[in-house]
Amino acid sequence: MFLHYIDLAWRSFKRTPLVSILMVSAIAVGIGITMTSLSVYHMMSMDPIPNKSDQLFAVQINTMDDGETWWTSDDLALQMTYKDALALYESDIPKRKVAQVRTGFSVHMNNDTVKPFVEAARVTGPDFFDMFDLEFLYGGVWSDAQHSNANKVVVISEELNDKLFGGADSVGQQVMLDEHAFQIVGVIKDWNIHTKYYDLTNGAFNSPENLFIPFSLIPVMELPTWGNTNGWRYEEINSYQDRLQAELFWIQFWVEIDNPTSLQEFKDFIHAYLIDQAENGRFERETPKYEVRNVNEWIEYNGVVSDDNRILVGLSFMFLVVCLANILGLLLGKFLRRAPEIGVRRALGASKSQVFAQHLVEVGMLGLFGGLLGIVIAQLGLWGVRQTYSYYSALASMDLTMLFSAPAISIVACMVAGLYPAWLVCRTTPAIYLKTQ
Repeated sequence: MFLHYIDLAWRSFKRTPLVSILMVSAIAVGIGITMTSLSVYHMMSMDPIPNKSDQLFAVQINTMDDGETWWTSDDLALQMTYKDALALYESDIPKRKVAQVRTGFSVHMNNDTVKPFVEAARVTGPDFFDMFDLEFLYGGVWSDAQHSNANKVVVISEELNDKLFGGADSVGQQVMLDEHAFQIVGVIKDWNIHTKYYDLTNGAFNSPENLFIPFSLIPVMELPTWGNTNGWRYEEINSYQDRLQAELFWIQFWVEIDNPTSLQEFKDFIHAYLIDQAENGRFERETPKYEVRNVNEWIEYNGVVSDDNRILVGLSFMFLVVCLANILGLLLGKFLRRAPEIGVRRALGASKSQVFAQHLVEVGMLGLFGGLLGIVIAQLGLWGVRQTYSYYSALASMDLTMLFSAPAISIVACMVAGLYPAWLVCRTTPAIYLKTQ
């Protein structure tokens, strides 16, 4: 019976091609606009590392005097000072941890084969790659000894390796970062993440860095930060060493902890550390204040998905409702025009439920065609987003969930819009139209 209803629906489309095209176009435009905004929102709010998002934690500590205000709601800085990051990093709790900051260099090969260009770099620890699930194409991470000795070693991305070495194994080769020669110890596969969750202070949707160097090089090379730096009191800073000891917040700190007991031990360690710093006169604070947030909590805390994004999705669905209202009017006209035919069918034995089901199948097919065309329109919309806002280029795409959601939403929306016209036409009184035949 279902196949028969599909055949009837297709015949109906062919009998009224103009009206059918108008309805398919209307739903397609509504679905296209809705899926454009919904796809971006979906990518924004998606868990960026679902296999371990509950094991990775961003650490915040308050090393300011009581009464000092901050621009976050809980008076916690988004980053920490270099000396605090170093103290936590050198502790034995937990096993995996990274202190990190963003910087950059002029990259060249010290010859005329490659024109110098500027690249961002991530200054971090050796645990960074395992913690955030980076895969190596060639080589691996630098050793603990190389990190402790502040050796000039670097891990580069596959993209940069293709640019400098044509994709060949470059482990052991040298690359110039400014005037410094760095030895390549590893090449990571392209890291395609839609949200740069490990460093939200430098743009949640910026591309990951292509260079990774040891955190221990900061005092040796006096590396600048390519991110935000904030302070809470006046200090006279005359040298880079003064900066390292200053109350300036510019380092991000992450830990990996896989069980509640270890997490509590780490919190106890932070608590004791802050008490010790206060007792040494570094700041005046009665109650230590700190926070340890997992990946999704950190994303929510930083407002990565803003209210503007939610409003935009809501407006797009409202536009879809407007399209459905127009379709409702067209369906009423089309179905009621068919009332004499339905009256004859009812007189020949068709039940109300069969007539109702037939018309719902027809509007369902309408939704399917509109949804498929809507995917094409959505892809054009996402292409426009990528061309207009490069910042959202990693987000302006449709994954399988969104590809299957488009026709599903379209079919359900059309069937909802078609409920009243289908119900109205199935209530046709056969006797009225038999007299006119």
